[in-house]
Amino acid sequence: MLNIIWICFFFTAFAIALFKLVFLGDQQVFADLMAALFSLSKSAFEISLGLTGVLSLWLGIMRIGEKSGFILLLTKGLTPLFSRLMPDVPKDHPALGAIVMNIAANALGLDNAATPLGIKAMKELQSLNTTPEVASNAQILFLVINTSSVTLFPVTILTYRAQLGAANPSDVFIPILIATYMSTLAGLLAVAAMQKINLLDKTVLTYLGGFTLAIGSLLGYFAGLPQQQMLEQSAALSNLMLFSLVITFIGGAVYKGINAYDAFIEGAKEGFHTAISIFPYLIAMLVAIGVFRASGALDLIAGLMRDLVHWFAWDDRFVDGLPTALIKPFSGSGARAMMIDTMKTHGADSFAGRLSCIIQGSTETTFYVLAIYFGSVGIKRIRHAAGCGIIADFAGVVASVLITYWFFG
Repeated sequence: MLNIIWICFFFTAFAIALFKLVFLGDQQVFADLMAALFSLSKSAFEISLGLTGVLSLWLGIMRIGEKSGFILLLTKGLTPLFSRLMPDVPKDHPALGAIVMNIAANALGLDNAATPLGIKAMKELQSLNTTPEVASNAQILFLVINTSSVTLFPVTILTYRAQLGAANPSDVFIPILIATYMSTLAGLLAVAAMQKINLLDKTVLTYLGGFTLAIGSLLGYFAGLPQQQMLEQSAALSNLMLFSLVITFIGGAVYKGINAYDAFIEGAKEGFHTAISIFPYLIAMLVAIGVFRASGALDLIAGLMRDLVHWFAWDDRFVDGLPTALIKPFSGSGARAMMIDTMKTHGADSFAGRLSCIIQGSTETTFYVLAIYFGSVGIKRIRHAAGCGIIADFAGVVASVLITYWFFG
C-alpha cells in the first residue's frame, strides 16, 4: 500500500506540473518540484538527526521502567481491555506498557515523548509478529488508535490562537475534544469491523464508559477556568506528570537495587540505532509529499471541493479551512503552517480560523505515522492500516466541520 501511495504522489505531481507547463505556460513549476525534492530530503535528514536524541532519551527511560517493574504495574490496569482488543498480545508483554505510555503522552500533547514511545511499542509488537514484513492485527489497531488519539491538552493550538489575536483562544478546546473523540471512535470501529473485534464485550464497554467519564470530568474542570489559567495549568500538569514518571522509574530502580544508569544506556543505544533505521523511510515519504504539494495538487483539490459545494448550494465557509485537513494526514508541520496561514488570512476568530484549529487537533498525521512506525520495524505490507486511518481522519474532519457550525455557525 505504501508503495502505491508513494508512486501516486510522484505521478500525480508530474501530471499536474506537465499540464501547467504545456497549457498554462508555467515555466517555474518543475523548478518548484526540484526545489521540493532537495529541500525535503534535507529536512528528512534534519528530522532524523533531531529525533536521535529524543529517541535515545525516552527509550533509555523506558528501559529503566521495564527493569524496575513499573511498566508491568502500569499495564495491569489496562490488560483486560487490551487483551480483548489485541488477543494476539500475551498478558504482561512489554508491548502493552509502551502502548499505554504512548497513549498517555499523546493525550497530554507531548509529541516529542509520544513518537519514541510509539516506536518502542511497534518494535515490541514486531517481536510477536510471525510474518515480519506484514503488519499484524495488533500493530494495525495500535497505529490507528495512535493516529486518531485523543488529545486532552491542545496547548500548542491554543497558544497559536492567543498569539494571533483570538478574543478567547480556548473557545475551541471543547470542540477539539469532541472531534478527536469521534475520530478515535471511528478508527476503532473500522478496525473492529476488519478484525472482528467484539466491542460489545462488557469489559470493553466498561473501559470505554470509564474513559468517557474521565474525559468529561477533565473537560468540566478546565472549561471552568479562565483561558490563561487553563493554558498554564494544563501545560504545568503535562510536564509534572511526565517528569514525575521519570522520577518514579528511577526511584523504583533504586528501590529494587537496579543500576538505573546502565539500564538507561542500554535503552539509549537502541534509540540511536532506531533513529538511523528511520531515515530512509522518512525521506521517501517527505519528498513525495513535497512534490505533491509543490505541483499545486492540493490547491486543485481545494478548488474542486469549492465547486462541488457550490453545485449543491451549500454554505462554503468550511472550504477555507479544508487545506489543513488535506495536508494533515501527510505532514504535521505542514498542517500546522496551514492552520496559522488560515488564521492570518481570515482571522483567528473567523469560521475558517476556528475550523482549521479544530481539524488540526482532531487527528494525527496518518501517513507520517505509517512511514515512521512501520518503517522502524521494516513492515512493507500494511494491509488495512491506511484505510482505517483514513476513515478516522475523515470522521475527524466531518465532525470538525459539523461541530464548528454547531458552536460558531
